[in-house]
Amino acid sequence: MSESQSAAKGLPGFRRIFRSLYYRNFRLFFIGHGVSVIGTWMQMIAAGWLAYDLTAGEPEGVRAVWLGVVAFAGRIPTFLLAPLAGVFVDRWDRRRLVITTQILSMIQAALLAALTLAHVITLWQLIVLSFILGLINAFDVPARQSFVIEMVDKPVDLHNAIALNSMIVNGARMIGPAIGGILLKALGAGFCFLTNAASYVAVIAALLAMQVRPSGRRSAAGNILANLHEGLRYAFGFAPVRNILLLLALVSLSGASYPVLLPVFAQQVLHQGSGLYALLFAATGVGALAGAMFLAMRESVRGLSFWIAVAPAIMGLGLIGLGLSRLVWVSLLAMPVIGFGMMVQMASSNTLIQTLVEDHMRGRVMSLYAMAFMGMVPLGGLLAGLMARWIGAPATVAVNGLWCVVGSTLFFNQLKALRRQIHPVYVKKGILADEFAGLPNTP
Repeated sequence: MSESQSAAKGLPGFRRIFRSLYYRNFRLFFIGHGVSVIGTWMQMIAAGWLAYDLTAGEPEGVRAVWLGVVAFAGRIPTFLLAPLAGVFVDRWDRRRLVITTQILSMIQAALLAALTLAHVITLWQLIVLSFILGLINAFDVPARQSFVIEMVDKPVDLHNAIALNSMIVNGARMIGPAIGGILLKALGAGFCFLTNAASYVAVIAALLAMQVRPSGRRSAAGNILANLHEGLRYAFGFAPVRNILLLLALVSLSGASYPVLLPVFAQQVLHQGSGLYALLFAATGVGALAGAMFLAMRESVRGLSFWIAVAPAIMGLGLIGLGLSRLVWVSLLAMPVIGFGMMVQMASSNTLIQTLVEDHMRGRVMSLYAMAFMGMVPLGGLLAGLMARWIGAPATVAVNGLWCVVGSTLFFNQLKALRRQIHPVYVKKGILADEFAGLPNTP
C-alpha cells in the first residue's frame, strides 16, 4: 500500500470524505462552483417547464417532441464539437479557458432572463439560446474536467476530488430544483434564469482567486487535425478507456434522457404540476448525492471498475420502475435509484479515465468523455421525445432502462480482461502498489 493510501485509510470518516478540501484551490472551486450549480439546476428545470408552457395548445405527443428538441439543441454542440474543443484545451491555459466559459454562460443566462421577464420569449428563442449554451459547454466541460487535477496536488486524491465535485453538483440537484420550484411557481421562469446569471459571480470569483502553479505539461502543437487524430487513437487504442466511453455513451443515449419527459410524467401520468416536477428532480438528487458520498468515502480507486459495470443496471432498474409506476410515491422512490446509478457510473468513469491518461492528452480524452456523457444526451432526448409520441412516455422510459441493463451486462463480461490492462498503468504511476496484483477487485 502506498504512503498516500495509508494516510487516507487512517483518516476519520468525515475527514476522509472531505480530504480534497485541504487543497486551497479545490476548496475555492468547491464553494464557488457549488453556488453556481444551484443556479444551473434552477435554470434547467425552468427551461424545461417554459418549453412545455410555450407549447400549450399542441397535442401532448407534439409537446413531448418539442421538449426533446429543446434538450437536443442544448446538448448537440457538445456531441459535435467536444473532440475538437479538447485539442484547444490541451493547447490553452485551462483556468483562463474555464473563466471565459463561465462569463459567457452568465451572459447567456442574463439574455434568457431578459427575454422571459419582458414576456417576449418564444420557443425558437429558447431553442437558439439553449444551442448557444451548448456551444459554450462544448469547451467548458473538457476544460473544467481537465482542470480538476491542477487543483489537487496528489494524484491519489483525484478520485476524492471528482467525487466531491459530483457531490456538490448533486447536492445542488436537490437544492436548485427545490428553490427553482418555489420561484417558478411564485415568480415565473424569468426569475430562475436571473438567479442563475447572478450565481456565476461566485465561481468566477473563485477561479480568479486561485494560485495555480505551472503544470509542466507538454502542450499540443502543430496541425489541429493531427492532434485530434492523436487523441482519438490514444483513447480508442486502449481497451479500458474505449469500453468505459462506449458504455457511458450507451447509458447517456438511453437512460440519461429521462429528464426530457419528466414534465409529461408530472402533468399527464401522475396528474400533478410544476411542484411534483421539481420534486422528481430533487429526489433524483438524493440518490445521486448518496452515490457521490459513497465514492468520496472510498480510500482508493480499487474496485471502481466493478461499480462502472454494476451502476448502469441499478439506474436501469430505477427507470423501469418509473416507467411502470402510476403512483406518486412509487415514482418518487424510483428517482433516487436512478440518481445513484447514474452518479456512480459517471463519477467512477471520470475517475478511472482521469487516472489512466497522460496529462498532455487529458483535454482530448476528457472531451471524448464529455461527448459520451453529455453529447449523447441530446440524441437520446430527441429519440425519447419521438418514442414518447409513438408508445408513450412511460413505455419509453422503461425501454431505455432495459438498454442500461443490457449495457451493464456486456461490460461486466469484459471486466477481468480490462482489469489486467489497467493494473500495470496504476503501478507505473504509483497509484497502486504491486502487492495488489492478482486481487479480484483491482482496480
